[in-house]
Amino acid sequence: MDLAARSPHEQNSPDPDASGDWSSQRRLLRKSLRRVDVFFFLICTLVGLDTIGSVAASGLQGLTWLAILGVVFFLPYGLLVAELGSAFPLEGGPYIWTKLAFGRTVAAVNQVLYWASNPLWVGGTLCVLSLTTFQKFFHPLHGFWLYAAGLIFVWAGTGAVLLSLRVGKWIPTIGAALRILLLTFFTVSVVIHAVRKGVTPLQASDAVPTYAGFISLVPFLIFNYVGFELPSTAAEEMEDPRRDVPFSVLRSGIATVFLYGAPILGILLVVPAKQVSNLGGFIDACKSVFTVYGGSVATDGTVTLTGAGAVLGKLAAVGLIVALLTSGVTWAMGGDRGQAVACADGGGPAWLGKISPRFGTPVRVNMLSGVVASLVMVAALQLTSGDVAKYFSAGLGLAISTTFISYVVTFPALSVLRRKQPETVRPYRVPGGAAGVRVVTWITTGLVAFTVVVLVWPGFGVDWFGTSGDADASLPAGFAGQRLGYTLSQVVPLALLILLGAGFALIGHRRLRRTGETPDHPREVPAAAQQG
Repeated sequence: MDLAARSPHEQNSPDPDASGDWSSQRRLLRKSLRRVDVFFFLICTLVGLDTIGSVAASGLQGLTWLAILGVVFFLPYGLLVAELGSAFPLEGGPYIWTKLAFGRTVAAVNQVLYWASNPLWVGGTLCVLSLTTFQKFFHPLHGFWLYAAGLIFVWAGTGAVLLSLRVGKWIPTIGAALRILLLTFFTVSVVIHAVRKGVTPLQASDAVPTYAGFISLVPFLIFNYVGFELPSTAAEEMEDPRRDVPFSVLRSGIATVFLYGAPILGILLVVPAKQVSNLGGFIDACKSVFTVYGGSVATDGTVTLTGAGAVLGKLAAVGLIVALLTSGVTWAMGGDRGQAVACADGGGPAWLGKISPRFGTPVRVNMLSGVVASLVMVAALQLTSGDVAKYFSAGLGLAISTTFISYVVTFPALSVLRRKQPETVRPYRVPGGAAGVRVVTWITTGLVAFTVVVLVWPGFGVDWFGTSGDADASLPAGFAGQRLGYTLSQVVPLALLILLGAGFALIGHRRLRRTGETPDHPREVPAAAQQG
């Protein structure tokens, strides 16, 4: 049967190994995502504003590696997701792909890491960057008010995730529009600044890539480039996932490269690289640029905005905070859905897998995410004694490493499922046959695995085999001379999350055995089911 002639239900053939709980819960899902919604969902997912300062802090070399990884990682990653998302358009996305390839146990543990990365990110870097932006443009926050503002940020996002997808899909759309507007306005303002006040001179030699620069940048650059798979977590809520996933991946990928490259270059043209901080790079650059509308920069670098500059600065600050909030909301929409599918499918406690009949969303997992993000925010501020730079570095590193460890398991599913399920209909296929699949799998998996290593041990490989540099210089801001402390801040939470995932898998297995279902060894998707 022709793809276009199939019904939406036939196009989204059910997982033949789905547990009884999930088979009943999936009936509560509602189709709400059109192609344009998926495109804006991806823009909001891919274009994160929290790492622009980290890339700009490395100078022109950051742009060089942005371009290189755009070809070496971003392109093959997009091809990988386009095939898996269109061939297996099932709710839960990466969880289902991993389960079909490696079994329910592996997928259950892996999904906990993928899900947990979002509340760690929201309660960590997104929250602190929002608080920093508010304080730079509006009013300082101390004591109770700092915690209160953080909790407001976390729970505003949690409340937005609870909404039905028919309403909630407008949040990524608004977030994408804000990103495009904010980054475009910033870029135009840089041009005006260059005409009126000149720019910081750039040296071509600074663009030459080095190994030390690569290992310090690779976590942020690849983190900027991930998120293609997120809409596939809501595949059965799309109108036509087989067509819309590949289409949206291609177009959002092209837009993302430009939306990152232009503002990073703009920051370097306005603020000397040595003065750009990981935390406040983009914020500080906005303040400096907006002086063309009113304001001045003192000899010590202090920026004062006045008149139209102050008004535009405050508007940009609000836009940045809302954009950061929508990043967390969009990732939560995907991560929470994947975790709910896993729990209902026998990969965790059944009560967490319930879909709300009223909203069609996994409300219980959403609320759990809000609680975890709140605890992360409070604990981090307590442990770092309010040192936001240290808080930002540790939180961002942990959010990236948990996400990337899950990718180390999920990405090889492309190659495994090509071999295990050759008869599955694939509306889009990675070009190059089996060799092309192997290359795409090895490159993407290898790069995310390497990124995890350099996150846990910053400076890995520096001063080895003739390379120059100081490994300890790669330690994140706030952790100078504290390698053990930083490594423990990454390894201990990761170990606890893996144990939590194993506990979830054990709980799910016991439930499946009680109902007479098979805990592992998922069956193949029959060709007849795929062909309608």
